[in-house]
Amino acid sequence: MSGGVGPTCSDISLPKEQEVEHKEQQDQSLKNLNKPNITSTPKKPTFLSFRQLNCLAVVIVLSASGMVSFENFACVLFSSVYMFILSKVAFPTLHPSREPPIFNPRNKVLGFYVLIGAIIGLFVPIAYILEGILEGDKEGIKAAAPHVFLLASQVFFEGVAFSDRFSTPIRAFVPVFYNSVRIFTLMEWLRNEINKVNEEHKGSDRRIYVGRVLAVANMAFWSFNLFGFLLPIYLPKVFKQYYSGYKEKN
Repeated sequence: MSGGVGPTCSDISLPKEQEVEHKEQQDQSLKNLNKPNITSTPKKPTFLSFRQLNCLAVVIVLSASGMVSFENFACVLFSSVYMFILSKVAFPTLHPSREPPIFNPRNKVLGFYVLIGAIIGLFVPIAYILEGILEGDKEGIKAAAPHVFLLASQVFFEGVAFSDRFSTPIRAFVPVFYNSVRIFTLMEWLRNEINKVNEEHKGSDRRIYVGRVLAVANMAFWSFNLFGFLLPIYLPKVFKQYYSGYKEKN
């Protein structure tokens, strides 16, 4: 998640597994060039990874629960359509077999950063929602659900974008778009947790503090991820690599 549960667990932003797989495909293609007399069928990447399937399950469960608004559904639908339009009109794939990853997939700092995003953004909020179901804290669940829904959708589409069909700017579009939208859901979540003090709620007092800490932690992490990493660092590197390849092609 890059910035994906990066991808993404995201915007979590940078899907490390897909970058490793992409690099292995590049190495395999280079080996095949050295063996012209041997005909072999290149191994196609798995369409849906285990992580994508888990996130898709979260999206389906939250959608069926009725805790996700129409606006959130519209954002996911718009992002999927717009992503394909951009890939055809604005940022077509130049030479997928030669596109290196933006960051070293073995970067331990980046891996730790993605892991922290996954824990703060997905794992703990999902546990918070499950506990809220048991305690009957419908307001707490309703406030946290949009963020989890959008983040799980982001991780799923990050996996889709990390294929040879999409260029690096499209891969960057997913975490930037979803991170920007989730800032507003996090603001609503934080506002809801603060207002619990003045309203009656069915959950325990402990859930007030846990929910408030979770909302603040996610707001801080994803705000930094968007304004401190994706926009000033990740996006410029993506466009520099893409347009340098565009000049080489022309």
